[in-house]
Amino acid sequence: MTSTTGTGRPAPWLRKAVPAAFLLASAVNLVTVSTGHGTVETVSKALLMPLLAATAALSGAPRILLVALAFGWGGDVMLSFGGDAFLVGMGFFALGHVVYMVLFRRHGADRSRPESVGTAVAYAAGLAALMVLLLPGLPADLRIPVAAYSCLLTAMAWSAGRAGRLAAAGGALFLLSDSLIAAEIAGWGPLPLHGLWVMATYLAAQALLAAGVCGLTRQRAPRESVEPGAAAVTASGSAPATP
Repeated sequence: MTSTTGTGRPAPWLRKAVPAAFLLASAVNLVTVSTGHGTVETVSKALLMPLLAATAALSGAPRILLVALAFGWGGDVMLSFGGDAFLVGMGFFALGHVVYMVLFRRHGADRSRPESVGTAVAYAAGLAALMVLLLPGLPADLRIPVAAYSCLLTAMAWSAGRAGRLAAAGGALFLLSDSLIAAEIAGWGPLPLHGLWVMATYLAAQALLAAGVCGLTRQRAPRESVEPGAAAVTASGSAPATP
């Protein structure tokens, strides 16, 4: 049994097995984050972004998406250590957001339309409200890093709309997930099953962002894969002669 077909494409079994492994790791993580099985939670969390990246790669995703997911993996691993590693993890996620914005700029649609302006205003208002509510409750050494990170995350969430509705939903969920973390640190909670809500919204966010980008790739593939000779078909419908 091989991992590729004769055409060089991934074998059907691989295209099914890798996404199934991601879903299984996600389910294990969500269960263990709720029940307190620390070691299994940590291991499953470290597997999530590599499996999602592999799933995206099998769907023909651009390499820059894999870079963004790699930074997400770095953030996941660092946050698992807690303590001083929190800021390092935040730094990894911040780099991932920058890569996402570059990705949406390169591969997404124009965001100069009026509805995009309305979305930007809504995100800006939400960011301002969060800062007013949460910053006073944060430790002094976290206020500036969290404020800067929140601005970057909000910009990424807005720009995700360039990649369509799935990615836009992913950006919004990413913002929600990290807002839940910030709210807990600021003393607003935690909510019942706080860890479950954080991880569920985070996983959905990353998966939707990846799905949105892969959707754009699939839309463009038929146009970009047309052979040069096919473009030279004459108006009468006949193809040019080949030597």
